[in-house]
Amino acid sequence: MPPTPPPSGSVRPADVVNEEIRALVVRAGGWLYGASRQRYEVLVEEWMVAVAAERCEVVEAA
Repeated sequence: MPPTPPPSGSVRPADVVNEEIRALVVRAGGWLYGASRQRYEVLVEEWMVAVAAERCEVVEAA
């Protein structure tokens, strides 16, 4: 089973997650099946959480 994203208190930066997504796609030759597809979906969800968290930080700072 693929690892789950970190709890909301320890969200990785979106750019870090994005780099992991890109590396996964490159390693898979652009075709995601089975475990690599599942990992991709987990990473995309984690990336969305990270983007939302970063947007909240920007709004709070303003």
